[in-house]
Amino acid sequence: MSGKKEKAVAPKLRFPEFRDAGEWEVKPLVNLAAKRTERNLQGKISRVLTNSAEHGVLDQRDYFDKDIAVQGNLENYFVVDRGDFVYNPRISSFAPVGPISRNDVGKGVMSPLYTVFSFRQSDTGFFAHYFNSSVWHSYMRKVGSTGARHDRMAISNGDLLAMPLPVPNPKEQQKIANSLSSLDEVIELEARKLDALKIHKKGLMQQLFPAEGETTPRLRFPEFRDAGEWEVKRLGDGIQLVSGQHLGPNDYTNARSDYPYFTGPSDFTSNETDVKKWVASAIRPKLARHGDTLVTVKGSGVGELWLLKLSEVAMGRQLMAVRGVKFDSRFVFYLLDRKKSYLASLAIGNMIPGISREDLLSLSSVFPLDVEEQQKIANCLSSLDGLIDLQAQKVEALKQHKKGLMQQLFPSLDEVQG
Repeated sequence: MSGKKEKAVAPKLRFPEFRDAGEWEVKPLVNLAAKRTERNLQGKISRVLTNSAEHGVLDQRDYFDKDIAVQGNLENYFVVDRGDFVYNPRISSFAPVGPISRNDVGKGVMSPLYTVFSFRQSDTGFFAHYFNSSVWHSYMRKVGSTGARHDRMAISNGDLLAMPLPVPNPKEQQKIANSLSSLDEVIELEARKLDALKIHKKGLMQQLFPAEGETTPRLRFPEFRDAGEWEVKRLGDGIQLVSGQHLGPNDYTNARSDYPYFTGPSDFTSNETDVKKWVASAIRPKLARHGDTLVTVKGSGVGELWLLKLSEVAMGRQLMAVRGVKFDSRFVFYLLDRKKSYLASLAIGNMIPGISREDLLSLSSVFPLDVEEQQKIANCLSSLDGLIDLQAQKVEALKQHKKGLMQQLFPSLDEVQG
């Protein structure tokens, strides 16, 4: 915290007008910002904010859909103004050393477990983007630890405020911030398109399938408008159900073999390059086939579904494959997708949460009598799923582009520390 000056650095990627502007200064955080310690005396401020690893600073009610903090205990909370930065020591996959986020929400209070600081300069866009990158993580790992609680980073205020930060001149700061903010706007726009497609699909499914207690959907393709009502049938009347089997650690491998091996939702993929476990045909595993619906029936994620697009997959005992025989397989997938919450509820209250074969076979629903109508509905929803998948890939590609761009626009902490 002494303000000791370290060596200057330069990023790998620089805008043309700044390529001859010299190296960036390196300054400890304490020379650029001050820790905020104002308490919410007498609990005058009731708006509680939280720092989410994925979404940044949010109103607690928006994030949790309810108040988590007890209003009578807010006197010890820190007052946070718009523009302040907040460090949350809680670690996660989104924030492996805990997030540092700028408060763009407004005035509120935050838990004393957080560290709040305010930059002395008014334009802090550069630092807001800097802390959204991962280049400062190596410093935090060097000076901090997970401590007694494995889900929190243990770091002193002194070490946090001693963090070295690369500081370009104000014009270059603004250029970098504007560039990344523009990219954020593009990502947000594409993410909204993705959300709109998902909402459209949800609404379409509600019209293509009859409402609860009804036997005719509100929306029907022209050629089936005179085809009569749908009929109530058991799922077992038109499917084959294949149960998975337990395989020991010696029965599968990380090396590519005959069949991908899925044991739960974390394994679900349509890309063989992402498969983590493989099984040889000599093991004679229980196999799901292309077009089957994989249902998670045990363990984490009970009720989660996956429409299989790989040719064949070996299943662990946590999975079952629903295969259409008299019913169209893809129609069955979308029907089960509408009943996900019901499937998940079947496991509640059991000593070992799970869905039995009989639970699936006895599941009743209304079905179109004509398999061609089932196929028509499945084709429509599959096309929409294809658009959703493409849009999701576009959003992910933009996020990865931004991540790579930040790695080049900001010098790494290893370089900063020399």
